Amino acid sequence: MINTIAVVGAGTMGSGIALAAALKNYPVVLCDINEAVLIQATQSIEKNLAFLLSKQKITPEAAQEVRSCIRYSAVIADCKADIVIEAVVEKLEVKTAIFKELAALNSPDCILASNTSSLSITAIQQNIQGPQRVLGMHFFNPAQVMKLVEVIKTDVTDSNVADEVMELCKKLDKTPVLCKDAPGFIVNRVARHFYLEGMKMVEEGVATKEQVDEAIENAGFKMGPFKLMDLIGMDVNLAVSTSLYEAFNKAIRFKPSALQIEKVNKGELGRKSGKGFYEYQH
Repeated sequence: MINTIAVVGAGTMGSGIALAAALKNYPVVLCDINEAVLIQATQSIEKNLAFLLSKQKITPEAAQEVRSCIRYSAVIADCKADIVIEAVVEKLEVKTAIFKELAALNSPDCILASNTSSLSITAIQQNIQGPQRVLGMHFFNPAQVMKLVEVIKTDVTDSNVADEVMELCKKLDKTPVLCKDAPGFIVNRVARHFYLEGMKMVEEGVATKEQVDEAIENAGFKMGPFKLMDLIGMDVNLAVSTSLYEAFNKAIRFKPSALQIEKVNKGELGRKSGKGFYEYQH
């Protein structure tokens, strides 16, 4: 049974996952070797708690309980728990190195989950002590709000481990979907064309980004592709497109857009940088 949780990586996704767990009274260690990122995570969680308080979604007492559930740490040795969820940069070598360290730190029963949005879980499992306990646990941004979690199982992952993680998701008030390890899993593979075709239309002068977003939103989607890319982060979105493009032997349908590459090169990453396809005030 999963009673304690550790999250490695305190960026947007990591802090959101930690908050989602703490809102359900799970003790959480939120770890990042960058102290500045930990400070930002603390501020982000406080901002989210203030919002929930303002909407009367939680009481002041409940907010204090959430705070008491989260322990912030810059030392990875503190990440000892029943499950450790990794939410660091989308680079296979970085994730693999962290998982090796986590495997050595924890008991053989500790579940190791990656929040990767596009990297191969099978590749992450290789050379990890106890690969049968490794799987994907892909949350969506903002993690404390979005219901869906893709639980990614490989041929090596123990079925009982996958079942435990599915059950944990339900206890976090999430909707888990079990899927096999494949490029882009389910959502990112299907959604790639939502973004890429939108950018292609703008590049070809068929429509403006505003027109594309307005049309999609009026069709019933909560956000158009350009607003959603700004929310996710241009760098993250481009990394997923590039990963799928490579995984499918450079199939033209997954080719990253020059428009997005330009945005990333300029540092216009969306909401987190203050400018993406739109401009934002911090």
